[in-house]
Amino acid sequence: MKISIEALLALDAIERKGSFAAAAHELHRVPSALTYTIQKLEQDLDVLLFDRRGHRARLTAAGRELLSEGRHILRATGELEAHVKRVATGWEAQLRVAYDDVIPARAILGVARAFLQQECGTRVRLTAEVFGGCWDALTGGRADLVIGAPGDGPTGGGFTTHLMGEIEWAFAVAPDHPLAAAEEPLSPADMLVHRAIVVADSSRNLPPRSAGLLTGQGTLTVHDVGSKLLAQQMGLGIGHLPRTLAEREAAAGRLIIKSTSETRARSPLYLAWPSRHRAREGRALAWWIKQLQETGWLERALLSA
Repeated sequence: MKISIEALLALDAIERKGSFAAAAHELHRVPSALTYTIQKLEQDLDVLLFDRRGHRARLTAAGRELLSEGRHILRATGELEAHVKRVATGWEAQLRVAYDDVIPARAILGVARAFLQQECGTRVRLTAEVFGGCWDALTGGRADLVIGAPGDGPTGGGFTTHLMGEIEWAFAVAPDHPLAAAEEPLSPADMLVHRAIVVADSSRNLPPRSAGLLTGQGTLTVHDVGSKLLAQQMGLGIGHLPRTLAEREAAAGRLIIKSTSETRARSPLYLAWPSRHRAREGRALAWWIKQLQETGWLERALLSA
């Protein structure tokens, strides 16, 4: 290869410092050695990189292009070196975190902010999932950690779980919806004739899940809890929402909470990650697990909606 990292470093230093002598001083080399490096690069490429007329050597058009592209290579090389050092010290190059859509993104981003302040260099990828989507992401190898996976995990194991807590549900309708003035508690027959707003399960491989839907009931399917909330506020349908969210919207006059004769059971939410020997567990994953196992984290997270 005719272009070396050493030559690119020399070219970069000369352009930044303005002279061969200053660049040589920065690179802890003698000026003659730096001059030789550039002359050899010019000979190997058969191009002139510097216009040496005048008191200061200036980059030619070819030199500017080589430096521009070469700096991308230098940055990539620096990132590679840092990556290798991180791996050697136990920090993963990337941590993929999936969280159930009922957990407010604000709470997840709060944890991410605290993690990024560690400045360990691990890249974090966050994805929101619905119903069985978290379990699907974990078992399908799309996530290294899932937060708030609902209900029991799929058969077959291969993962470690920690019960974070339970989420309570509230049935809510828009103030101008026909059920808003209906006598309570609402029966299944009362609700069956009205459209339900449901969020689509994001599972790709596991069988999709559903909850709170009556057999034969009409539906409007949306992609996340935020869209479900908006649809119910607009009176497009009815359904259950996390109680903390429903109570906030009811206090603002945007929804009305109604009691029902058949109460939807609370949903257990789990923290889960692939089973492995503790000695092989990356430091980034271990850090997230520790933060999320803290007592009361889920309750605080749900209140941050």
